[in-house]
Amino acid sequence: MHTTESIEPIRLAPAAPAGTPTLLRTRLAGSGRWLATHVLPPVLILALLLLVWETLGSRPGAALPAPSKVLQDTWELIVDPFYDNGGNDVGLAWQLLASLKRVAYGYALAVVAGVSLGVLVGQSTWALRGLDPLFQVLRTVPPLAWLPISLAGFRDGNPSAIFVIFITSIWPIIINTSIGIRNIPEDYRNVARVVRLNGLEYFTKIMLPAAAPFIFSGLRIGVGLSWLAIVAAEMLIGGVGIGFFIWDAWNSSRISDIILALVYVGLVGFLLDRAVAAIGRWVTRGTAAN
Repeated sequence: MHTTESIEPIRLAPAAPAGTPTLLRTRLAGSGRWLATHVLPPVLILALLLLVWETLGSRPGAALPAPSKVLQDTWELIVDPFYDNGGNDVGLAWQLLASLKRVAYGYALAVVAGVSLGVLVGQSTWALRGLDPLFQVLRTVPPLAWLPISLAGFRDGNPSAIFVIFITSIWPIIINTSIGIRNIPEDYRNVARVVRLNGLEYFTKIMLPAAAPFIFSGLRIGVGLSWLAIVAAEMLIGGVGIGFFIWDAWNSSRISDIILALVYVGLVGFLLDRAVAAIGRWVTRGTAAN
């Protein structure tokens, strides 16, 4: 007697796409290399500096508090940056926002005026010979030296601070823009003549794209100078702002507050530079300076 056994069909697991393990390993290796080359070095250096600072600051009679002491003293400022007790007694977030507002006004004016003057100087030899010596003299004046003149003219601290930002940040924008305009290849100009572009078309399609890397190099320098100028100016004009906060903390002997504010100042300055650099890369499609 013969028995028949049912035979189940064999189901094969779907084949994985060819090269998947290799691709995954390649991506993981790439991520590991990026972390090792970009993240690990600054983390190690920062940890080393904090260790040295902690060691020196923990000694009896140390002039500056150790990082652990700074964190302990400023913990309330860190966890509640938006408190508002009225007047100048506000959190660090409001102080930074007040400074950034002044920087936004002054820097925007400097961008408009600086790019316009840079185009004029770059296009016109007569303007270059007439204005360049004046620019070279004025750009060497320290930012705070402009503050008494601006206070005498505006008779108010806020517009005076904005003017100091403007007059400090405009020079690298003018100089870099004019260099970019003068370095436009002659072939571009010849093409514009052949296709008979009008002034506006030449400005938007030839001049600005060709000079954009130089312009954004000037803008990055300018935004850094703007942030430096406002912190210094606010120490003298008073009111709300991170510069005033630092000066007020010094007058009250709150050294830990000063150190925390300096950390925030550095981080904000770094973010401003990175933001302008990112916009520059987007506008110039990666040809702007990193």
